[in-house]
Amino acid sequence: MPLAGDKVLTSDVGSGFIERVIYESNTTFSKASYPTARLAHVRVQAGGGGGGGAAATAAGNSAAGSGGGGGGYSESWLLTSSLAGSVTVTVGAGGAVSAGNNGSAGGNSSFGPHVTANGGSGGNAGAQGTGIATTNSVGGGAEGIGDIAMQGGTSPLGVRLGASAGMNMSSPGGSAFFGPGGFAGRNFAGGTGGGYGGGGGGAGNDPSQSARAGGVGAAGIIVVDLYT
Repeated sequence: MPLAGDKVLTSDVGSGFIERVIYESNTTFSKASYPTARLAHVRVQAGGGGGGGAAATAAGNSAAGSGGGGGGYSESWLLTSSLAGSVTVTVGAGGAVSAGNNGSAGGNSSFGPHVTANGGSGGNAGAQGTGIATTNSVGGGAEGIGDIAMQGGTSPLGVRLGASAGMNMSSPGGSAFFGPGGFAGRNFAGGTGGGYGGGGGGAGNDPSQSARAGGVGAAGIIVVDLYT
């Protein structure tokens, strides 16, 4: 039984499924293509942030980057009568990366102005050094617009524990509704964000290594289920 304040669409009672439409790139939703549809369940996943890289290290130094944030997620039930004939569909890209640098933020995703989700933040690059130090974590995409709107997962801290081999602890990427974060690199590049919207993992370096990149963030996705 619905509680006070719950959103209820009475026209949904007894409705039948028509089709699922999946968008992995920017395009337009045309209402005329689905003339019998009365309801649309729209799920929107933003892109994950790219993981932070690890600086080049001299002898006796190490570095540990932090992962990128997971992309935010939103969903809504919409009456097709409330939609324009064409609705712009924007699918956020995953955050880019480069060796030794911060990751880029993931792109925002949206189904017109009706349902929006925000991309995850790019991870921070780890500086080289000999002592214990941390690389700041980053947040997932902030809450967007929808009946349900969720922030993406935050990445943990990257930790540099010392100057010996194996003493860097980069962090994994933040998770998303549609995908996990990429793995943390231990003297190698960070892992690519998983599924859709996962943040890329941070890179790590032992002593005497070239700069490495974090993992690329996973792109977003939009799923629209149509009902009579």
